[in-house]
Amino acid sequence: MRATDVIIKKRGTFVTDDNGNKTLQGSQPNTKEEIHFMIQGCVDGSIPDYQMSAWLMAIFFNGMTFEETGYLTSEMLYSGDVIDFHKDGANADTVYVDKHSTGGVGDKLSLPLAAIVAACGLKDPMMSGRALGHTGGTLDKLESINGFTTQLTQEQFMEAVNKYGYAMIGQTPKIAPADKKLYALRDVTGTVESVPLITASILSKKIAEGSDGLVFDVKYGNGAFMKSKADAEILATFLVNTSKAMGKKATALITDMNTPLGYKIGNFLEIEETIECLQGKGPEDVMEVTYALGAEMLVMANLAKNTEDGIAKCKAAVDSGAALKKFLENVQVQGGNADELMGQLGKRRSQFRTELKAEEDGYIFINAFKTGMAGVTLGVGRNKTTDPVCPDAGMILHARTGDFVHKGDLIMEIFGKDKDCLEVALPMLQDAVVYTPDQSEKNPLIFKKI
Repeated sequence: MRATDVIIKKRGTFVTDDNGNKTLQGSQPNTKEEIHFMIQGCVDGSIPDYQMSAWLMAIFFNGMTFEETGYLTSEMLYSGDVIDFHKDGANADTVYVDKHSTGGVGDKLSLPLAAIVAACGLKDPMMSGRALGHTGGTLDKLESINGFTTQLTQEQFMEAVNKYGYAMIGQTPKIAPADKKLYALRDVTGTVESVPLITASILSKKIAEGSDGLVFDVKYGNGAFMKSKADAEILATFLVNTSKAMGKKATALITDMNTPLGYKIGNFLEIEETIECLQGKGPEDVMEVTYALGAEMLVMANLAKNTEDGIAKCKAAVDSGAALKKFLENVQVQGGNADELMGQLGKRRSQFRTELKAEEDGYIFINAFKTGMAGVTLGVGRNKTTDPVCPDAGMILHARTGDFVHKGDLIMEIFGKDKDCLEVALPMLQDAVVYTPDQSEKNPLIFKKI
């Protein structure tokens, strides 16, 4: 088998009509064996980067079937270690379920969600990512807690999930190494925005963590990877159908990410808001989506009869204090100090501070993408995976999309990594706020379930 032949098969050939117009035709699905050959060659280095890049570009233009995407996901998954909570018949009656979000601004949902569902008896093996570009990263938020480690061994991770209900770790070098290589190539060859490649990248990591079921939060809007509802629906459908093709339970909620979620944006600030959520004081938008995702997870794990029952159980876990207790327990298990954390609430802020005040009267709309990019400047996120983040940088919103403000009213407190970044971020945030004389119609947070 030759890589060139696999590339040409996926690429197709140019056909010239009677008017001299050329069209690319004849692309064919790659077989399971061909995909295995390409991924194995990528990992062991026998297929050079330029041929892998050509294959990725052919996939970018011609797509993949659900079956092909399943083959690709499986090959990427088994290119490294796979955690198996059911090995040798163990935990036969337990359904391990996790949630994955496609990313957003102020999207701290994984943090309260894991604690809530664990308090309801669910086992959630959660493997998360870091901030990149305008989107936040769960690992960076957790590591803003002094001492908290996301670098657990496989044995520590499995023990924590089984004993305490959940644990949160990052991708290890041994988990889906093919994904790391392919993503690096996609990043520099303009092939990131391919639904089959996105699907395989997400699922190879999420299935490797040992989940039996997956609930996806697929965002759409200016602050999301998928800008339109239609594109988000395509991705959600690919994620769900490919997961099912691989023998996993799966469902997806398509949710709005045109404006930031919650009142607090930043690493430690979102830990604070997580605790507020678990104390029953969380923002309405954050709790609506959190409860909806939690309900889907509980139904999938056979711990709730239906969505309504699942939401009720999630709310009861918060109201009883069980979810907060579970979160603080996880902090201790993964190396943090829960008492110190609770003592820092409302006090831990960067010394570099400024304010954004309303420039005119009107109803406001806060653009999620522009806010997120200002956050990168402040130190909340990163442009490259090697960039450091500032745990105490971020924004506290005193007015949000749909609110009416008067000129001079405080809209945001802004905290930066240093004095200079505030001068750059402030005009970016001013540009993120739009004023209108009339209140616009509010979009539902949850657009559709797949």
